[in-house]
Amino acid sequence: MSDESSRQVQILYVAEAEDGIRLDRWFRRRWPHLSNIQVQKMARGGQIRVDGARIKPEGRLTAGAAVRVPPIPEPVVRAPGEHAPLSAADIAFAKSLVLYEDDMVIALNKPAGLAVQGGTKTTKHVDRLLSAWGEGMERPRLVHRLDRDTSGVLLLGKGPEAAKRLAGAFARRQAKKTYWAIVLGLPKPTQGWIDQPLKKSGINDFEMMRAAEAKENGAEPAETAYALISHAGQRAAWMALRPYTGRTHQLRAHMRIIGHPILGDPKYGDEKSQALSGLLKLQLHARRIELDHPSGGKLIVEAPISPELKAGFEHFGFDEQEADVDPFANLRRPR
Repeated sequence: MSDESSRQVQILYVAEAEDGIRLDRWFRRRWPHLSNIQVQKMARGGQIRVDGARIKPEGRLTAGAAVRVPPIPEPVVRAPGEHAPLSAADIAFAKSLVLYEDDMVIALNKPAGLAVQGGTKTTKHVDRLLSAWGEGMERPRLVHRLDRDTSGVLLLGKGPEAAKRLAGAFARRQAKKTYWAIVLGLPKPTQGWIDQPLKKSGINDFEMMRAAEAKENGAEPAETAYALISHAGQRAAWMALRPYTGRTHQLRAHMRIIGHPILGDPKYGDEKSQALSGLLKLQLHARRIELDHPSGGKLIVEAPISPELKAGFEHFGFDEQEADVDPFANLRRPR
């Protein structure tokens, strides 16, 4: 967060992947320098409100909720460069990522390796780059997230009303997201539905999502549709993946759980996938998003494949033209 934004009251929206998170943890993720006592004081004093209502520090947040964030106390020690104004090069870089922009929406093509939000050791991230469009009401709002090493479409809302409507669409699972991935082996059946709750284990850089029982404490429902686009014999498959829920690392964890980890994934890969990956980076790309535009009609945005995924296509002989417009046209959610 910039100095300017941290001194102002802000309205931020709970990301889809943060559904169910405690308020105090939500704050600590964004401002790691805050103590639990500081968060408790702000919440109990009514400075923090969710959808206009008071909330306890241990209260749970729902995806799409609007959080009133009071001015945040400065950290005692600042990460180098985190609070510096954007340079001309930073602004040019941010604008170069734009896939689509109108008066309510911006769609970025996030490159692999760029975090969406900052932390104690992350000073270059999408959230900081949003200052390229201005501050205060002019500053776009994040409405969902992508993993640092996942490339592709990232939507932003221009102004609080647009952000609220977009975040609401994600929270109500009305956004159709299509990811492309190259995975180990050939899944059988070649299309289907993964309904496997996930639970976080570990902390910080060692945090992972693992399979869990539905009634297990901390388990979160997680559902993913998958469909084969093409395959390189039995070695590797190019898959379309559609998350119905938005859990952290959901696609990566689900593909590992069914025995077909995404190639180039150091966290969720296994010995076979790591051997086949070689020098390939994470083969996961947010290809397309389709949802209602905040002002009416449909918004459909596609991101050209990243250099990382292009390297995988070239290695296994895949061609973009093989993909159907909707790989999930014949797949129905089981219920």
